[in-house]
Amino acid sequence: MTDPRPSYGPVGRILSVLRQQAMMLKAISFASIGVVNATVNYVIFWLLLRLLGIAPALAGAVASLAGWCGCVSAENAGIILANVIAWSIAVSGSYVMNSMITFAAESGRSLTWRAYATFAASGVLGLIADTAALLIAKEFLPIMLAKLIAIGAGFVVNFSMSHFVVFRPRKHDAGKTTAP
Repeated sequence: MTDPRPSYGPVGRILSVLRQQAMMLKAISFASIGVVNATVNYVIFWLLLRLLGIAPALAGAVASLAGWCGCVSAENAGIILANVIAWSIAVSGSYVMNSMITFAAESGRSLTWRAYATFAASGVLGLIADTAALLIAKEFLPIMLAKLIAIGAGFVVNFSMSHFVVFRPRKHDAGKTTAP
């Protein structure tokens, strides 16, 4: 029986393994930075819900603004508000660390408003996944445990967007792209 994979020779196989390892290292780096920023996200979310009381205080106003659709309760409005504020703070730290570490080759270790806006915009999909998971999980679990599950859902979306959209390899003058 023959191997169904095409044979690229020893050099091709080595390059394939290196690409797979580079992808794995990026995922590990992204996850490590994600742990730091998930902690920031989690703590700020907790502070907003518990210590500062910002979510309950503003929940009525947010619910009124969102109430036209009839789909957001005052409780959910406060949770969504706290989640969005916490995410907004964490996404800034994530952009800086990922630009300097995980995707340093692709970003040239430079921070730009355009790249930040692209990173934050791509993160909105992660925020939507995070918020949806949070609102669903809170129906079955305590809110802070639901937040952990939500952060996990956001991670999957955020890494995919960062790798395939925000920090894709840059083109060089000769039309070549950098290898991961």
